[in-house]
Amino acid sequence: MPPLIPFNARAASTLRWKLGMAPEHVAHGVRASYGMTHVTPEHITAWERGAVLPTASELAALAAALWCSPGDLMGRPRTLFEYRLSRGVAAEDVARTVGVPVDAYLQMEQAGRWVGDKMQSARLGEFFQLPPSDFIAITGLQDELARLLVEAVTTRWQAHIKDIAKLTAIDKRDLKEPLRSMHQEYQAIMAATLGRAIGAAAGEEGRRYLDSIVDRLWEWFPEV
Repeated sequence: MPPLIPFNARAASTLRWKLGMAPEHVAHGVRASYGMTHVTPEHITAWERGAVLPTASELAALAAALWCSPGDLMGRPRTLFEYRLSRGVAAEDVARTVGVPVDAYLQMEQAGRWVGDKMQSARLGEFFQLPPSDFIAITGLQDELARLLVEAVTTRWQAHIKDIAKLTAIDKRDLKEPLRSMHQEYQAIMAATLGRAIGAAAGEEGRRYLDSIVDRLWEWFPEV
């Protein structure tokens, strides 16, 4: 079963309205230019209502018919496949630029986990112009980053800065202040457990802090 695409139904309706097109016009464009003879005006209406989600190929054809990029019709990409789809590029183009065989790249897309080396990872981020938060999310490295950050704030953050820098492709110098500050925040929370009256509350606050540890890091690196 093909993966569900994060489709922005309101955006599709708004773009069609701005172009002055009826559902019949959009459906005709999809059928005539992309050979999708099964697409009818009812499909267009159902997509815009959010009653049905288009497939990846239908989304690409719909975007072309509406003179926009697939990303304009999607919610925030969550996976490597969705990010590529939002950019409207072929897997072969990504694989060639990054420097991995096409079959290997497609396997990584399907698994939702990037396993390229440091140079290939840098090329991937540059190709898609990914901020660190998106790179970590779409390559399936969120859990690994969370593990490293938890260890950093609960032990010695200096001992983990190298691994976190390697995983996120963030310069070690830029990570020093965030990790130092996050370590101090967590330690201050846990120090409160020394007070018997507020220990339970502080312990719960500490668990919440660790649960949101990745988001805490991204607060230091807002997207431009």
